[in-house]
Amino acid sequence: MKKIAFTIALILSLGLNSKVWAEGKKVNEVNGTNNTTNTTVRTIKAPRFARPLVEKWIKEYAKTQPGVEFQIAKGQGNTDLNVVLEDKDFSQIVYFGETAVLPITARSSEAARLLEGKHLNNKKLKQLFFLNDDFDEDVKKNKTFETITIYSGSNATSVASSFAHNFGEESSSFRGKRISGDDLFLNTALAKDPLGVSFNALPNIFDLESRHIKDNLSLVGLDVKKDLAESFSDNGTLDDLLTALENSKVSEVAIEKVGISVNNADDEVNKFLDWVLAQGTKYNHEFGLLNLK
Repeated sequence: MKKIAFTIALILSLGLNSKVWAEGKKVNEVNGTNNTTNTTVRTIKAPRFARPLVEKWIKEYAKTQPGVEFQIAKGQGNTDLNVVLEDKDFSQIVYFGETAVLPITARSSEAARLLEGKHLNNKKLKQLFFLNDDFDEDVKKNKTFETITIYSGSNATSVASSFAHNFGEESSSFRGKRISGDDLFLNTALAKDPLGVSFNALPNIFDLESRHIKDNLSLVGLDVKKDLAESFSDNGTLDDLLTALENSKVSEVAIEKVGISVNNADDEVNKFLDWVLAQGTKYNHEFGLLNLK
């Protein structure tokens, strides 16, 4: 862990810090001032699965820098910082953790009954979730998969592309229906459709307080090793899963890096990013994210 922290800090100091400082200086010069202390509120945009963690950062950072204010961005306006996934097209990202994406359905639904005991491997998951000429005939033969409706996210912050890329597919290849807006709406879609199946990031699947899966959701059974079966069942806890995923390679689970992209930089933003890497990552597990490997 010390090696990881040192590597991240070194990357930041050699690359991001100099660029961030230069861009911040340029902004101040354009505005006709060299004053790097700015009382303007800095805004952070984050998808719902990362928002509780970002809110924790803001609260803890304020204790160390009481004169500096960061807040969650509201609406669609310009923001200073964005929490993004690795495969999105951003040139400047500071990574702080990883998120895991698991297939889910509604608790006690018809879809849950149909998939009970299936223990799906990579091939079966591809057949269930994606359109592909190579296995469309297999889907038609499997009446269970043909009956189920797949729900996938469609906006820029969705984990849909992360899930698809894990199986060598594109997000445009999903079967079923696309849901616009935040991925939390995928859970809502499942609640309304007894034959619905989807996927989501761990913080959207688990209750962060109880550490158990949300009452209205159920994990789709995966083909994992026997010693991991309990962790990947509805009886497992969020902490069980985080431990299993950090210590074992499970090819059926999509893992994606999560980072912060910088839109508007100044000295205070730079200090905040330094703090996130030094202190903010210790909250990853608490809020359902994996530590960087």
